[in-house]
Amino acid sequence: MKPVENEPYEDERTALTKEAFKRAFLDNLFYVQGKFPALATQNDYYQALACAVRDRLLQRWISTAAAYTKQGSRTVAYFSAEFLMGPHLGNNLINLGIYAQVREAIAELGLDFDTLLRQEEEPGLGNGGLGRLAACFIDSLATLEIPSLGYGIRYEFGIFHQEIVDGWQMERTDKWLRFGNPWEILRPEWAVEVRLGGHTEQYRDEHERLRIRWVPGKVVVGVPYDTPILGYRNNTANTLRLWKAEAPESFDFSTFNRGDYGGAVRQKVWSETLSKVLYPNDEQIQGKTLRLEQQYFFVSASLQDMMRIMRVQKLPLERFHEKFAVQLNDTHPAIAVAELMRLLVDEHVLPWEQAWDITCKTFSYTNHTLLPEALECWPLELFKSVLPRHLDIIYEINARFLDEVRIRFYGDESRLVRLSLIDENGERYVRMAHLACVGSHTINGVAELHSELLKHDVLKDFYEMWPHKFSNKTNGVTPRRWMALSNPRLTNLLGDAIGDAWIKNLDELIELEPLADDAAFRQRWREIKHANKVEFAAFVKERNGIAIDPQSLFDVQVKRIHEYKRQHLNILHVIALYHRLRSDPNADIQPRTFIFGGKAAPAYHLAKLIIKLINSVADVVNRDPAVNDRLKVVFLPNFNVTNGQRVYPAAELSEQISTAGKEASGTGNMKFSMNGALTIGTMDGANIEIRQEVGAENFFLFGLTAEQVAQTKARGYRPLDHMTPELQEVISLINSGFFSRGDTELFRALTDGLLWHDPYLVFADFESYSECQLQVSKAYRDVDRWTRMSILNTARSGKFSSDRTIREYGADIWRAPSVPVRLLSQQDVKVGFMQ
Repeated sequence: MKPVENEPYEDERTALTKEAFKRAFLDNLFYVQGKFPALATQNDYYQALACAVRDRLLQRWISTAAAYTKQGSRTVAYFSAEFLMGPHLGNNLINLGIYAQVREAIAELGLDFDTLLRQEEEPGLGNGGLGRLAACFIDSLATLEIPSLGYGIRYEFGIFHQEIVDGWQMERTDKWLRFGNPWEILRPEWAVEVRLGGHTEQYRDEHERLRIRWVPGKVVVGVPYDTPILGYRNNTANTLRLWKAEAPESFDFSTFNRGDYGGAVRQKVWSETLSKVLYPNDEQIQGKTLRLEQQYFFVSASLQDMMRIMRVQKLPLERFHEKFAVQLNDTHPAIAVAELMRLLVDEHVLPWEQAWDITCKTFSYTNHTLLPEALECWPLELFKSVLPRHLDIIYEINARFLDEVRIRFYGDESRLVRLSLIDENGERYVRMAHLACVGSHTINGVAELHSELLKHDVLKDFYEMWPHKFSNKTNGVTPRRWMALSNPRLTNLLGDAIGDAWIKNLDELIELEPLADDAAFRQRWREIKHANKVEFAAFVKERNGIAIDPQSLFDVQVKRIHEYKRQHLNILHVIALYHRLRSDPNADIQPRTFIFGGKAAPAYHLAKLIIKLINSVADVVNRDPAVNDRLKVVFLPNFNVTNGQRVYPAAELSEQISTAGKEASGTGNMKFSMNGALTIGTMDGANIEIRQEVGAENFFLFGLTAEQVAQTKARGYRPLDHMTPELQEVISLINSGFFSRGDTELFRALTDGLLWHDPYLVFADFESYSECQLQVSKAYRDVDRWTRMSILNTARSGKFSSDRTIREYGADIWRAPSVPVRLLSQQDVKVGFMQ
């Protein structure tokens, strides 16, 4: 390492200059890590750098908390079971506006900045789009200076680490905390107790009022860990507050003394299980129970914390809905409706009607799915065993709600059955989406088509009951991470061409549109895309051992593996291309590299079989010298935020091929488009709006519409009616064992499912998809045309910033004004002590 030159003293805790960072870095290495260069590891250097950056965050964080406390600001509380944040260091440097000078500072100290960035363990606190959306939203909330708190769970082990072994997905423990987390601050003084299980009993209080007492079977302590979430180039740092579960007494000394050493820590082990892992396998009743306990745990802890904030700010509880706007991110936190009622009625003795009014004015609900199985329902007996008091409350909410329905829809008994919070068909269930709808003042979908399908299909009865509650808020993604951080070459080009205002106002990208006709600019655009592809190819070679050609078309589908997302439609097309080339070596086929990535739920056998098929096809295609100069197939293991930052800038074709009417929105489609990839997709989710924005001529459309899908199924869909000769060859090739070393049964569950059921209409869309892919190849060969289309995709992607989405939520749902923050100095702190 090179020594830091002597310069006039600055406050290393807050200064943003290069030399101040060098000093702060060395101080943290010595005094926090306790190392000097001869003994320091790369992780020590990363931790020292992270602490130097965190010091700058903390000044903004404390300043923000002071401003909010002083003003009693209306605050958005974003409740989400997932926050897929991605690595913090690079994003914080971008938002501080000091990425370049810190890179220089580290280089001048003789260290490799990129190596230090790679040391950060990615927090695996989300499964996919839902958690990543939450992360984008809290970034935008801070950037727009809207007071907010993100509430969730600090999972000790996040979504599993995916490895591919013999083509199969293997789940390994995601030990993201093994080296600690420099970005979080433990707040044990704000811990709260959360009750579970037990029973309820009636009693009369000191005023002879008949009340209900919940006698819990067990108690767990929720301990908050806070992470500052920095806005882009402002003084705002909001809070992500994640809860860890601990036992009230972690060690039972008397049990230990009796010789029961395991029993002495049994409560600690059980309590900590609550925040151990994201999405336990819920095939068994134990998994379902744990998942419900997890959801209630973070919701109860969060609501109690919000009431503590009100006490600190000396606000009466009756103004809870004025202080907080709570957004329920899907049905996972829907139990918050019943929990707030319990806290208000049981703990604070508010009359039911007043408590219900506060509750309904507090919550708003975002629905993220059109899949019935994703609308959470809990078996009644399970629910009662975990939350007996809440079941009583839900019964009362339901009784009062159904009284409204009877009056509104006189004589319509079937509507009562459909709207009830309790599903009475067969085994009885608590319907969490229904609870969220009844207890929220607004309900929104996340793309125009999705919101319409909610109103006229999934939540049709609720829409007819309360049409004023429904609105659309099309999703967006943050351009800070998904462009400025992940695509620095493109960011620099845009800065040279139109300045950098687009980073905070993505609509500014429209200024690129005239440059699509500038030959010199198109050439620079191509050079940047090629450089990104070369870099990604090197990563694939290192990670997968596969050499891919940067001159080939990079055709990418990276997302959660699920039948409705139709990765199997994509791989069937790859097999069709392979068959064409083997049947006719002179076939005119555009060289392509097909890149897949994504995780399947551990218990989802068919999704895991799709991964196996992709890898089996890759193994054959990549080894076949007759085709591997024109076709390559790559499955990128352990797709996450970090790998997304690598693949989106390199992608040229974005596969958004879900069955129309099944994808709520999608956000990967937006990340691809704003980085200049063209989309091949169905009229589904936000694809529709992307096509509207970028222009139909710059989008490759295929397949049935949502209406046509519904009609096809209503007529009685028969997959074999759509069997083309080429598709028959593809299925026969799979079933022959060609891709499975002669095993004719390995993929039979997948092919039989397609032949006889095909619930997501893969066969119905296959021919249209194949023809559309021919149009892709034709367009790609016209280099200038493709480049122009690519530029226009980026130029017209302004709508898909999460800043726009958050502005709409803020104006229409939360009514939470922005609060500019003045940066406090050490002198301000001294004055505070003196006062």
